[in-house]
Amino acid sequence: MSAKTEQECRHKMDATMALLQREMGGIRTGRASSGLLDTVSADYYGTMTPIRQMATVSTPEPRTIVIQPWDVSAVPAIEKAIKASDLGLTPQNDGKVIRLNLPPLTEERRKEMGKMVRKIGEENKIALRNVRRESMDAVKKKLKNKEISEDEEKSTEARIQKLTDEYVVKVDAIVANKEKEIMEG
Repeated sequence: MSAKTEQECRHKMDATMALLQREMGGIRTGRASSGLLDTVSADYYGTMTPIRQMATVSTPEPRTIVIQPWDVSAVPAIEKAIKASDLGLTPQNDGKVIRLNLPPLTEERRKEMGKMVRKIGEENKIALRNVRRESMDAVKKKLKNKEISEDEEKSTEARIQKLTDEYVVKVDAIVANKEKEIMEG
């Protein structure tokens, strides 16, 4: 019975990690990454559509992203969406493709982005702790309802805590890696 609680806990923590990866992918470093556009959607025939679903996104050079829409009529909408995003990039288009040139980050901007990365990491650790608390509460409830023994409760809680600790270490590693990427830029 407690294995199900543990499994749900792991599943929720995996979802938190996936969200963290997506958030980190959208943070600009000095290097071009197609992941920067993951959070940007354009108005395509009245529907907000992620750019990746409208175009081929590539990084032919370390500081250049090239967006090649499958439908050329989408170029203005994609360009408008990029300008409206918080990426701070100015798109250049030749009517068929859009180029984004990433200027080197200033030292001040790198520090700001490092703070932002740490803040996102901390928010995700809080989310992991909330998942742990929910799982621990579920285990206590099962004990109260006499669905599990006290020994089972203790061992399940220990495994949930161990799982939480593992995920917190993963968050720290992702944050440290992203900070390093920003500072190298």
